[in-house]
Amino acid sequence: MLKNVSLNYVTRVQDDLGGIEPSAWDDLLSKQDAPSPFMRHAYLSAMQTSQSATPETGWTLQLISLWRDTPQGPVLAAACPLYLKTHSRGEYVFDHAWADAYERHGLPYYPKALVASPFTPVPGSRLLAESDAARQALLASLLELCQANDIPSLHILFASPQDLQACEHAGLLQRGQVQFHWQNQGWRDFDDFLSSLTQEKRKKIRQERRKVQEAGVTFRAVRGPDMSEADWALLLRCYQQTYWEHGNAPYLTPAFFETMRTDMPQHWLLFVAERAGLPMGISLIGLHLDAQGQAEVAYGRYWGALARVDCLHFEACYYQPIEWCITQGVQRFEGGAQGEHKMARALLPTPTHSAHWLANPSFSEAVARFLEREKAGVDNYLDALHQHSPLKTRP
Repeated sequence: MLKNVSLNYVTRVQDDLGGIEPSAWDDLLSKQDAPSPFMRHAYLSAMQTSQSATPETGWTLQLISLWRDTPQGPVLAAACPLYLKTHSRGEYVFDHAWADAYERHGLPYYPKALVASPFTPVPGSRLLAESDAARQALLASLLELCQANDIPSLHILFASPQDLQACEHAGLLQRGQVQFHWQNQGWRDFDDFLSSLTQEKRKKIRQERRKVQEAGVTFRAVRGPDMSEADWALLLRCYQQTYWEHGNAPYLTPAFFETMRTDMPQHWLLFVAERAGLPMGISLIGLHLDAQGQAEVAYGRYWGALARVDCLHFEACYYQPIEWCITQGVQRFEGGAQGEHKMARALLPTPTHSAHWLANPSFSEAVARFLEREKAGVDNYLDALHQHSPLKTRP
């Protein structure tokens, strides 16, 4: 376990989430500027207890929490999951070139410190805090922990605006990337949505949907609490097969999905593709819920199919979720990491950001210069993408 550090709060460093009540963690998360289900206590805990993100897989959790003393007892003031990583896999913000440069100069890059939700490239709050002052104290504690334990670098991935403001105040480097998100503009139905697109894109989407229909594939949408054991089994099978087909071992274990079934079912939506009455594919969507339990944001997470059907991926991963979001009044659908092809389906380019600290001054300066050049390239890329918006009126 990392050495403890004291600031103006009582600082605790733990190797699991068991020392913090789920209600206290989730209540703090709900007060942030960009909460998501992937930072909930149950989700992060499941990553560890299911053996998906553990020291054996290169993820060593060191939970950092700051506590404020009150007459009623200690109150959770700030917290974040800090992982010591022995590799850079499962992050989606690529720093392999940085690691290679360290190695060429005979310097250790690993273990590095990472504040993120494992295997989950979803933007959102990372430094959970009751105030800006507590957030800055939490970040200061992270930096001091890294320095006290000779950790070469700290990375805060897919951070929220409040997180980035604290990071800028602390002098961290910032890096931008591009994802593709769909924003609901109050369309009445899917046809109304299509009418907002250029003729070329509208025609293409209709052709792609028609191919799936003519192949005899139908879909049913089922929320997590109503998913059967067969639905969860199909989800696991399709998830694993997709990874193996791409030459990678699945990150998530069966125990992770079992925990989601029991502890977080309300945050999941499954689209099941069926043909001749038999299930043959899935698309899993995460949901952020408001205080009344209504879905506000949808996140494309995993997909897979047991048989090949032309355009099935587009239907399962984009058109079915978008149509559901329109029907349910969901404001935003995030399609996941990368993928310019999403623009043709009206998921528009959206900047995402991360923050980085490197202990070595020379490498920090070199990376800062690299990020300046990279930012210019990302800005030009965004400008070029916006020139090719699928909408009749560019946003």
